[in-house]
Amino acid sequence: MFTLPALAVYVVFAALPLVNSIWYSLYDTDSGVARFVGLENYVYLFTNPTTSERFWNALTNNLEFFAIHLVVEVPLGLLLAALLTSGRLRRSTGLYRTLLFIPTTLSVVIVGFVWRLIINPLWGLVDFPLLGDERTALPTISLMSVWQYVGIPMIFLYAALLAVPNDVLEAARVEGSGAWSTFWRVKFPLIAPQFGLIAILTYIWTFNGFDLVFALNGSAPGPNYSTDILGTLFYRTFFGSSGQLSDLDLGATVASVIFLIILVVTAAYFGLLHRRLRSYEL
Repeated sequence: MFTLPALAVYVVFAALPLVNSIWYSLYDTDSGVARFVGLENYVYLFTNPTTSERFWNALTNNLEFFAIHLVVEVPLGLLLAALLTSGRLRRSTGLYRTLLFIPTTLSVVIVGFVWRLIINPLWGLVDFPLLGDERTALPTISLMSVWQYVGIPMIFLYAALLAVPNDVLEAARVEGSGAWSTFWRVKFPLIAPQFGLIAILTYIWTFNGFDLVFALNGSAPGPNYSTDILGTLFYRTFFGSSGQLSDLDLGATVASVIFLIILVVTAAYFGLLHRRLRSYEL
């Protein structure tokens, strides 16, 4: 009974739109009358030269977007969490923790606007058009996103480090273990399970990514679609933008494919996690 209000909100604003999108992807509604076409929209998405090229380009960019977050954001979050729990900051720990987490609470539009001013080649800190070059545009946006959201893995790992039992750390010190070896040989193995959770949350978030890319480059992310990810591809296809006409059925197909991409990897992760927990219990 206590979960019914939250469940109702989830069903109305998440489950029903998802089912509706999958339903649209199996129909042709261009004529004004819904006509069941099965998987024709999916075949068109993957076989039409233009749509397939745009889709695979967006998927590749999304994988790079995720990889940069995983390789940069998670180690940086670990470093910040280790510093916050090292005792070197003493009474300033709360202040630094707050300052590091504040960017996560900022509006994406504000973050994009501020960073666009900072890296502007005319009056900013960089005299090279980072967002205007195909080689640097996506890594630049990814690092902006890392700067904004590094506080999330930091808080996860900070809480995990605080939960390490003091008697374990005391035993390590008695055995002559220094701060460096204590962290890597005692603390790190104990917080290692958190990295799997952080990785899967990062995967889900980056493959649902849209806002920062849209705020910086619009719905046709340039140059030459080098920053186009699945979220912007869906927006452009479903609503129509940048010279592309709206196609509700194809847009719903793109949304359904994004859902399946996220679902498969997430299900695989939780399946492996469940197997490990079962083997641990046995």
